[in-house]
Amino acid sequence: MTIAPKLQHYLDEVHADYDVIEHQPTKSSLETASASSVPAEKVAKAVLLDTDDDYLLAVLPSDRRVELSELRSELGHKPRLASEDEIKSLFSDCDVGAVPPAGYGVQVIVDNSIDQQPDVYFEAGDHASLVHMRHDEFSRMMKDARYGQFSEPALID
Repeated sequence: MTIAPKLQHYLDEVHADYDVIEHQPTKSSLETASASSVPAEKVAKAVLLDTDDDYLLAVLPSDRRVELSELRSELGHKPRLASEDEIKSLFSDCDVGAVPPAGYGVQVIVDNSIDQQPDVYFEAGDHASLVHMRHDEFSRMMKDARYGQFSEPALID
């Protein structure tokens, strides 16, 4: 099992109760859900945004997409998607596209739809491992996060 070192340190520091699920390498969180036989709405993906003030990590289900105009309502201004170079600099121990939702000192906003899930899964920093935890444990880990409604269903072919 492969967990990014910073994520591992954070999970140890907060005494998180979790397990790791290995799966075939994938290219997206939606593929990860399928490869792991986990419903897509239970797989949380993290999207790095650049706001006027700092970076913000938007956490939402893998079958949804960030609606930037909705985040404008939540934040008071419209953020932009961070570049690949920005992602690499902040999440240097993670593969691009496998950013975890916590452990990197970035402010977080969690989509309200995650709050409806009894279990939450998220990338462990690579494209072949998922962290799984019960909802109450995920909520405890996200206690300092902001919550809001900023996603909409992704158009899936």
